[in-house]
Amino acid sequence: MTMVSGKIRFGIVGFGRFAEKAIAPAIQLSTNSTLVALQKRDLSAAREKAASLAVPLAFDTVRELVSHPEVDAVFVVSANSEHCRETVAAAEAGKHILVEKPMAMNAHECQKMMEVCERNGVRLMVAHMTRFSPLLIRMRDMVRAGEIGRVRYARADFLYDARLSSRVWLLDRQIAGGGPVYDVGVHCLDALRFVLEDEVVSVRSQLEPLPTSKRTEEVAELTLKFSRGAIGSVCCSFRSPVRRRALEIIGDDGILAAPDFTAGEMNIPLSLTRTGDDAGDSPFVEQVVVPNLYVAEISHFAECILSRREPLSPGLNGLQNQRVLDEALRVIS
Repeated sequence: MTMVSGKIRFGIVGFGRFAEKAIAPAIQLSTNSTLVALQKRDLSAAREKAASLAVPLAFDTVRELVSHPEVDAVFVVSANSEHCRETVAAAEAGKHILVEKPMAMNAHECQKMMEVCERNGVRLMVAHMTRFSPLLIRMRDMVRAGEIGRVRYARADFLYDARLSSRVWLLDRQIAGGGPVYDVGVHCLDALRFVLEDEVVSVRSQLEPLPTSKRTEEVAELTLKFSRGAIGSVCCSFRSPVRRRALEIIGDDGILAAPDFTAGEMNIPLSLTRTGDDAGDSPFVEQVVVPNLYVAEISHFAECILSRREPLSPGLNGLQNQRVLDEALRVIS
């Protein structure tokens, strides 16, 4: 692999609004990465975006981008239905892959992606950027240290108004795979697994409306059972007048709670309420400084490529999440 000044050269597959707003700037801000290529279905639009961002290469097909010798790794930011196909194409071209969540449309696709990456000797990472948040790391460490006692219940909520999204395919099950369960519920699920350092052994779901083979759910509640006995819940919605992201862990001896758990570039209050605190007492609150999480995940992946280490969120992590998502939507299979 030929690199420029020790930097991993990224190409972005599926360059849309999210990639332009979050991913491209993050690659450009990373100290060990550089953005050299992007792909859109329309070549003239791809060239126009590339020129505006000073990106040297523009393509209208994934095959051309992943075949270019000046691309070391790709960030797959396309619609969910394309993740598997594009990951396979990149791996077979010898490129490392960072793929957006959810990893794929189902667990079978996840396994195929992992196998082709292993066969071609390339790194695969799923973009669960909250695993790089000092907020979640702090909560995990407090749970691990027993500061709230044995965890009995944990919940994560992510609600927003998807009618404002530019992703017109969000309710199309053939493209999205699932509605809020796939789009933001997976963030909630991954955050709970990370903080609790535990795995889900069973899941039940309530979906509204009941999805069909063509249209996704719009509101969902998942009830999870973890292997060490904790009960978890995930509430996710495309039909909320305001954006709400909340994470709460309840133990025998205390409660940890934080808003905006997926956010970056801000200070986030983490509250701890202990056993014996009166209802009128204010909980202990510490402000956790959270950096740009997209820069953090890209820099981590680039370092894993350079040092030949396994990433913090490998394909196996995506597969473990996907199995829960599959079970949550099995009611319509």
